[in-house]
Amino acid sequence: MLKALDLYYEQQEEPTKGCLLALRHYLINFETPFTEALKYGMPFFLYNGKMFCYLWTDKKTKQPYIGIVDGNKIEHPLLVQDKRARMKVLYIDPAKDIPVKTIQQILRLAVKLRKV
Repeated sequence: MLKALDLYYEQQEEPTKGCLLALRHYLINFETPFTEALKYGMPFFLYNGKMFCYLWTDKKTKQPYIGIVDGNKIEHPLLVQDKRARMKVLYIDPAKDIPVKTIQQILRLAVKLRKV
């Protein structure tokens, strides 16, 4: 039987599903130990037990993204704030290669922020 967290990914349509699963794998295996939990119906990744980032899809475009908690404190040209107060997001095109170096840069900035 699938866990609720696994069910979230299984319910996605391709190519979004494959993209989200690849992002999940990357985040779980990132150089900083993240743990995964289902919060607010979405997969969250925790750093030292606190919400750090999450995976979701844009309601209008269906494009997957990584949401960075406290992203409003991070300056990176590809992070988008829109109308969010605290979060910024990095949109991922599921039809292209995942921008691993960009994700790595952003995650390192976010981890550094948390260590201060």
